[in-house]
Amino acid sequence: MKKIYLLCLAFWVCFSAFAQIEIAHIEPPNWYVGMKNPEVQILVHGKDIAKANVKLGNSLAILKEVRKVSNPNYLFLNLTVGKKAGTLPIVFSQGSQTKTINYKLNEKSKDKNRIQGFDASDLIYLIMPDRFANAVPENDNVEGMLERANRNELYGRHGGDLQGITNNLSYLKDLGVTALWLNPVLENDMPQSSYHGYAITDLYNVDKRFGGNQAYLDFINQAHLLGLKVIQDMVANHIGLHHWLMKDLPEASWIHQFDSFTRSNYRLATASDPHASENDKMLMEKGWFDTTMPDINQTNPLFAKYLIQNSLWWIEYAGIDGIRMDTYPYNDKEFMATWAKTLLDEYPTFNIVGEVWIHSVPMESYWLKGTKNRDRHISHLPSITDFPLYEAINAALNEPNGWNNGLSRVYHTLAEDFLYENPMENVIFLDNHDLTRFYTVVGEDLNKYKMGLALLMTMRGVPQLYYGTEVLMTGGPEHGYVRQDFAGGWAGDKVNVFKNEGLTSAQSEALNYLKKLANWRKNKKVIHTGKLTHFIPDNDTYVYLRHNEQEKVMVIIHTGKESKKLNTKRFEEFLKGINKGKEIISGQTLADLQEINLPAQSAMIIELEK
Repeated sequence: MKKIYLLCLAFWVCFSAFAQIEIAHIEPPNWYVGMKNPEVQILVHGKDIAKANVKLGNSLAILKEVRKVSNPNYLFLNLTVGKKAGTLPIVFSQGSQTKTINYKLNEKSKDKNRIQGFDASDLIYLIMPDRFANAVPENDNVEGMLERANRNELYGRHGGDLQGITNNLSYLKDLGVTALWLNPVLENDMPQSSYHGYAITDLYNVDKRFGGNQAYLDFINQAHLLGLKVIQDMVANHIGLHHWLMKDLPEASWIHQFDSFTRSNYRLATASDPHASENDKMLMEKGWFDTTMPDINQTNPLFAKYLIQNSLWWIEYAGIDGIRMDTYPYNDKEFMATWAKTLLDEYPTFNIVGEVWIHSVPMESYWLKGTKNRDRHISHLPSITDFPLYEAINAALNEPNGWNNGLSRVYHTLAEDFLYENPMENVIFLDNHDLTRFYTVVGEDLNKYKMGLALLMTMRGVPQLYYGTEVLMTGGPEHGYVRQDFAGGWAGDKVNVFKNEGLTSAQSEALNYLKKLANWRKNKKVIHTGKLTHFIPDNDTYVYLRHNEQEKVMVIIHTGKESKKLNTKRFEEFLKGINKGKEIISGQTLADLQEINLPAQSAMIIELEK
């Protein structure tokens, strides 16, 4: 018996002596010298890595703490980074075994023009990468990844990639857009319906089917060379069920867990509702968004730090100009306030828009910086998605006009702008990847389409256009129909929007209308920063002015089905001393502004001249 024990002991000692130190993940993969906060938390993941001793191989940083958690496969290293860039050896040792990771500390960029932010001078164009253009069919399927491409499947991967977008940047530039928002491009290695990007399985790597990190950097660099900004879609509320973290959680508390699957109630009002029950608030914030999307617990300080560092890393690594944060109110609100403040303190020229899908202006404003909330919640979020205005514009174009209906919906929504610190920063839109396409909403009526675009392009706020709106793409309400392929993005497409081939007369008319309007808007400071003064809608007509010290632009939306003459005496406060105007779409000069002829269901945008 003693011999067997000694043999086993010898075997264990021998095995331990030759056991290799394994490191599967180290995140962030590198860090930067010159950040305002020199502290960085490095996640190290590997089999029994907690048994290893850790030391640094030079003085580029100081190892302040080695933190262990309940899972022995993790270590968290808290470093204070010095002022010198270079390679930092991180040495792991266990018995006679050692493993060195050469960790890169790169210099933070000093280019003040690299990160521009976005504002009301921009026109944002939203692209779903999988559905826009397929330039590299070879990456449609990647060995080892769970879902293969199938363009015949409504909810399958269709093969669009980053190179496809890069190849068509000149089309977007000519269209008049100035900023590109891409639905998430990070890895979504899920078994099905992974095309949309919102079930992320690796927060530091772009999906290989889109081309990987290098393709993303190339896309951003080419966009910047053309003067196009890039907004990255991020998700802090949840990760994909097949994220590598879910296969080996550091601690159970990294995600919200229940005895059985528990879905969010999606009731965003509970976050600001002074009468909300604790149960309702808990379900909204902690319930899972979907069965495939585990809900992150951002009150866990390690995961909170991880997420903040991840955002900082992408800004510095890729040089993005802004972030659109998905499902903003579903997150822990105090964490999100800290997240936003940290990013904006580090990058003052940066900008963030939070997806706040609420139907009430007061509840939207709750999430914005500058709002004095009764519960004393202080947000640092600069911009929100303006869903109340979106709904008002759709109603204005489809409802009969009345005291509270039709065009009055736009008027009353804007009348609540006093609740926003700066409504000019709100992102405004006619549709997006979650909504029925605008041309479908207006009954495929080209006149209503033009009125909607005129409102979008001249209203206060940051306008956002959804890919394909310029050529009257239809679809909805199902997501698969809302997110169809862009014509011309695949070899063999009979219609090619990029080359202006095969378009119907209505599509060509819509495209030309948008291009003229967008390129006019691009150089109009009065639209970017000018004041908005509007007049109560009357007799199917809504009139508003955008004005500053130098310019005045008069916008007239007439939803009536009959043409009419508009007497302008009511607008004398702006027209006094004005002799003529120029309608920017038709190019027509209006020599007499006392009475303006309005065609049925029309939009007029008039530059006023003395």
